[in-house]
Amino acid sequence: MIAKRIIPCLDVKDGKVVKGTNFVGLRELGDPVEMAKTYSEAGADEIVFLDISATHEARDTIVDIVKETARNVHVPFTVGGGVRSIEDMTRLLQAGADKVGINSAAVTDPQLITAGATRFGSQCIVVAIDAKKVADRWHVMTHGGRKDTGIDAVEWAQEAEQRGAGEILLTSVDTDGVKNGFDLSLTRAIVEVIRIPVIASGGVGHPDHFAEVFDATNVSAGLAASIFHENTYTIKAVKAACKAKGVNVREA
Repeated sequence: MIAKRIIPCLDVKDGKVVKGTNFVGLRELGDPVEMAKTYSEAGADEIVFLDISATHEARDTIVDIVKETARNVHVPFTVGGGVRSIEDMTRLLQAGADKVGINSAAVTDPQLITAGATRFGSQCIVVAIDAKKVADRWHVMTHGGRKDTGIDAVEWAQEAEQRGAGEILLTSVDTDGVKNGFDLSLTRAIVEVIRIPVIASGGVGHPDHFAEVFDATNVSAGLAASIFHENTYTIKAVKAACKAKGVNVREA
């Protein structure tokens, strides 16, 4: 059985790690390279950077951060946020990222998924889906969770897989930063219709929430930010909680 992955996420803005609730109310938390190094040494299976700055200057900042992180971190790491072209992907992968995450640009131009997978391999392409419940379905949200595209999130996940995505990073806008647990219904709906790995994101407030999503769905990984950044719980505590519930995880 493949071990489930525990992944800290670092939202990076203007060179600093930040965190908010429901995608708003950002507060500064620390240096991304130092935090990534700490998590790597503490037993994280992977690390995700999301560059939430929108300026051209921020692109250069995140490339510098990726280069420094690659020198200090010994686990795979994904970088997303503002990736709009093959050139953007190339810069990040050449800087040392193992995978690139694409979100809004993939919705605007789905062919970008195929182009990236063809150039770099599907294993390098992570399609990030921010989903929000609307009536009896989930809509794909873009622009940091602010714009409702009207696209069905389940159908979009299927299309992303067909176009060559190697992984889905699934974030529930409804539960993001709320700390009441992952959106199990959303996660299950996506996991059940695709074969590629899915990372569940949004809503962790306790180590048991990881064990809960692994037990309730066939998700491949769980991602969190606040509980790690605020030193509420350690990665070791999360893995211990998972093991106690019979979840196969790597040693921290």
